[in-house]
Amino acid sequence: MNRALLCLVACALPFAALAETPKISHGMVVDDDGMTLYAFDKDTAPGKSACVGACTSMWPAAVADPYDKANGDWGFIATSDGKHQWTYKGRPLYRFAQDKQAGQVNGDGFKGMWHTVKP
Repeated sequence: MNRALLCLVACALPFAALAETPKISHGMVVDDDGMTLYAFDKDTAPGKSACVGACTSMWPAAVADPYDKANGDWGFIATSDGKHQWTYKGRPLYRFAQDKQAGQVNGDGFKGMWHTVKP
Protein backbone atom coordinates (compact mmCIF):
# COMPACT_ATOMS: atom_id res chain seq x y z
CA MET A 1 0.00 0.00 0.00
CA ASN A 2 1.45 3.39 -0.86
CA ARG A 3 1.98 6.00 1.85
CA ALA A 4 -0.65 8.43 0.58
CA LEU A 5 -3.35 5.76 0.61
CA LEU A 6 -2.23 4.51 4.03
CA CYS A 7 -2.45 8.04 5.44
CA LEU A 8 -5.86 8.56 3.84
CA VAL A 9 -7.18 5.37 5.45
CA ALA A 10 -5.56 6.04 8.84
CA CYS A 11 -6.66 9.68 8.90
CA ALA A 12 -10.27 8.77 8.04
CA LEU A 13 -10.67 6.24 10.85
CA PRO A 14 -11.44 8.72 13.64
CA PHE A 15 -14.06 10.42 11.49
CA ALA A 16 -15.72 7.12 10.57
CA ALA A 17 -15.83 6.22 14.24
CA LEU A 18 -18.01 9.26 14.96
CA ALA A 19 -20.90 7.85 12.91
CA GLU A 20 -21.89 5.13 15.37
CA THR A 21 -25.42 6.28 16.23
CA PRO A 22 -28.04 3.62 15.44
CA LYS A 23 -30.07 4.42 12.37
CA ILE A 24 -33.26 3.59 10.50
CA SER A 25 -32.88 1.01 7.73
CA HIS A 26 -35.61 -0.93 5.92
CA GLY A 27 -38.22 0.44 8.31
CA MET A 28 -36.49 -0.60 11.54
CA VAL A 29 -33.79 0.59 13.91
CA VAL A 30 -30.38 -1.03 13.36
CA ASP A 31 -26.90 -0.56 14.77
CA ASP A 32 -23.94 0.75 12.79
CA ASP A 33 -23.33 -2.77 11.41
CA GLY A 34 -26.92 -3.12 10.19
CA MET A 35 -27.90 -5.53 12.99
CA THR A 36 -31.52 -5.28 14.10
CA LEU A 37 -32.20 -3.63 17.44
CA TYR A 38 -35.03 -4.67 19.73
CA ALA A 39 -37.19 -3.31 22.56
CA PHE A 40 -38.36 -5.29 25.60
CA ASP A 41 -41.97 -4.88 26.76
CA LYS A 42 -40.91 -5.21 30.41
CA ASP A 43 -38.84 -2.01 30.17
CA THR A 44 -41.36 0.23 31.91
CA ALA A 45 -39.25 2.14 34.45
CA PRO A 46 -37.76 5.28 32.86
CA GLY A 47 -33.98 5.13 32.54
CA LYS A 48 -33.70 1.47 33.52
CA SER A 49 -33.41 -1.88 31.74
CA ALA A 50 -35.51 -4.81 32.96
CA CYS A 51 -33.24 -7.26 31.09
CA VAL A 52 -30.81 -8.39 33.80
CA GLY A 53 -28.89 -11.54 34.72
CA ALA A 54 -29.31 -14.42 32.27
CA CYS A 55 -31.45 -12.24 30.00
CA THR A 56 -28.39 -10.24 28.99
CA SER A 57 -26.65 -13.24 27.39
CA MET A 58 -29.50 -13.70 24.90
CA TRP A 59 -30.32 -9.98 24.66
CA PRO A 60 -27.11 -7.95 25.03
CA ALA A 61 -27.54 -4.21 25.43
CA ALA A 62 -26.77 -2.07 22.41
CA VAL A 63 -23.82 -0.37 24.08
CA ALA A 64 -22.54 2.99 22.88
CA ASP A 65 -18.87 3.74 22.38
CA PRO A 66 -17.32 6.34 24.70
CA TYR A 67 -17.21 8.94 21.90
CA ASP A 68 -20.89 8.53 20.90
CA LYS A 69 -23.25 11.40 21.63
CA ALA A 70 -26.98 11.43 22.31
CA ASN A 71 -28.91 13.34 19.66
CA GLY A 72 -32.63 13.88 19.08
CA ASP A 73 -34.52 10.60 19.57
CA TRP A 74 -31.25 8.80 20.40
CA GLY A 75 -30.16 8.74 24.03
CA PHE A 76 -28.53 6.60 26.71
CA ILE A 77 -29.24 4.86 29.97
CA ALA A 78 -26.55 3.57 32.32
CA THR A 79 -25.88 -0.16 32.36
CA SER A 80 -25.08 -2.04 35.57
CA ASP A 81 -21.39 -2.03 34.63
CA GLY A 82 -21.23 1.72 34.04
CA LYS A 83 -21.45 1.72 30.24
CA HIS A 84 -24.07 3.55 28.18
CA GLN A 85 -26.88 1.64 26.49
CA TRP A 86 -28.52 3.25 23.49
CA THR A 87 -32.17 4.26 23.70
CA TYR A 88 -34.58 5.27 20.97
CA LYS A 89 -37.36 7.61 22.10
CA GLY A 90 -36.51 6.60 25.66
CA ARG A 91 -36.70 2.82 25.08
CA PRO A 92 -33.53 0.79 25.79
CA LEU A 93 -32.16 -1.00 22.72
CA TYR A 94 -30.88 -4.57 22.55
CA ARG A 95 -29.35 -6.97 20.08
CA PHE A 96 -30.50 -10.61 19.78
CA ALA A 97 -27.78 -13.25 20.12
CA GLN A 98 -29.41 -15.43 17.44
CA ASP A 99 -29.19 -12.72 14.77
CA LYS A 100 -25.97 -13.58 12.97
CA GLN A 101 -26.22 -11.33 9.90
CA ALA A 102 -27.35 -7.79 9.22
CA GLY A 103 -31.07 -7.56 8.58
CA GLN A 104 -32.06 -10.73 10.44
CA VAL A 105 -35.07 -10.35 12.76
CA ASN A 106 -35.03 -13.69 14.57
CA GLY A 107 -35.95 -12.05 17.87
CA ASP A 108 -39.06 -10.24 16.65
CA GLY A 109 -42.03 -11.45 18.70
CA PHE A 110 -39.85 -13.65 20.95
CA LYS A 111 -42.06 -14.81 23.87
CA GLY A 112 -44.44 -12.01 22.88
CA MET A 113 -42.21 -9.50 24.69
CA TRP A 114 -39.42 -8.61 22.27
CA HIS A 115 -39.99 -6.52 19.17
CA THR A 116 -38.01 -4.86 16.43
CA VAL A 117 -37.91 -1.12 16.96
CA LYS A 118 -39.60 0.87 14.23
CA PRO A 119 -39.68 4.63 13.80
